Amino acid sequence: MEKQRTARYSIVIPLFNEEENLRLLYMKVVEIMDAMGGTYQVVFVDDGSSDRTCDLLREICANDSRVTAVRLRRNFGQTTALQAGFDNAEGEVIISLDGDLQHDPAEIPHFISKINEGYDLVSGWRVKRMDTWLTRRLPSRIANWLMAKLSGVDIHDFGTTFKAYRREILQHMRLYGDHHRFIPALASSFGARIAEIPIKNIPRTNGKSNYGLSRTIRVIIDLISIKFLLEYSTRPLQFFGLVGFASTGLGTLIGFFLAFKKLFLGQPIMLQHGPLLFLAVLLILSGIQLLSVGLVGEMVTRTYFESQQKATYAVQEIISRGGHEQKNEGARIGVGSYG
Repeated sequence: MEKQRTARYSIVIPLFNEEENLRLLYMKVVEIMDAMGGTYQVVFVDDGSSDRTCDLLREICANDSRVTAVRLRRNFGQTTALQAGFDNAEGEVIISLDGDLQHDPAEIPHFISKINEGYDLVSGWRVKRMDTWLTRRLPSRIANWLMAKLSGVDIHDFGTTFKAYRREILQHMRLYGDHHRFIPALASSFGARIAEIPIKNIPRTNGKSNYGLSRTIRVIIDLISIKFLLEYSTRPLQFFGLVGFASTGLGTLIGFFLAFKKLFLGQPIMLQHGPLLFLAVLLILSGIQLLSVGLVGEMVTRTYFESQQKATYAVQEIISRGGHEQKNEGARIGVGSYG
């Protein structure tokens, strides 16, 4: 049974060693949300901090019933921390932001205003980034361009945590690995309306960043997996079958060519075309293996959805003659519906 919701808005903030920023961040969020009016909840997620972040959270929670603190047993990473926050959020509208004060809580009303226009997801866009050009801005531009092209979602900044969601968007989604930056792509795959608004990028004044240039490689790897899962998670044979047929077909053509050389021209194939013969055999065997993987993937996909009784679609609304409406029922979409 779903927990009864008592808040209109939930602010989800993952934290990792943010003792120097926590109190000021809390005061800013409360000030903004009090000024807006309406019920709200603040969910802090301590992602295995080794400093006094947890102690400060205990003090805040003891004095403010609107604050919930989720303490993870170790550092699981930002994606998992966000998922933990979403799981404990009660609001109909959920806003996430970083805990390092690089996101200005004063901009929360802009996100909510855009949600009220009818959008399902509103993403922030750091138009003028304050990070170093070589290690942060350049890799980010490349990654964002690739994500936009591969996902078909026309936004500029996938990486920022500063986003607002309708609750039902997150209910049908599970996040794994390092996939929080792909939420717009996952949401778009089942028809979510997405908007983007410019936000400030405030330089970090306390603590140190937990990200570096090495993250770019992980982003590219994640891009490949997300592209596959978005396009072929429910029809793997169409991907593996296409590549398998191409490989088998090319190997067969090479084989016919070599057979013609041997049978009609009498050429010694192993001596003159040995490497080409091995290539033909390799292509044929690889193609058969890829086709087999695709068939196994089809069986696994069907077994998964049927055994879990999960739909492969997401319904926004059902309207009957009697006026009954049922909204946002359907598939829970994880990374390519494998959540």
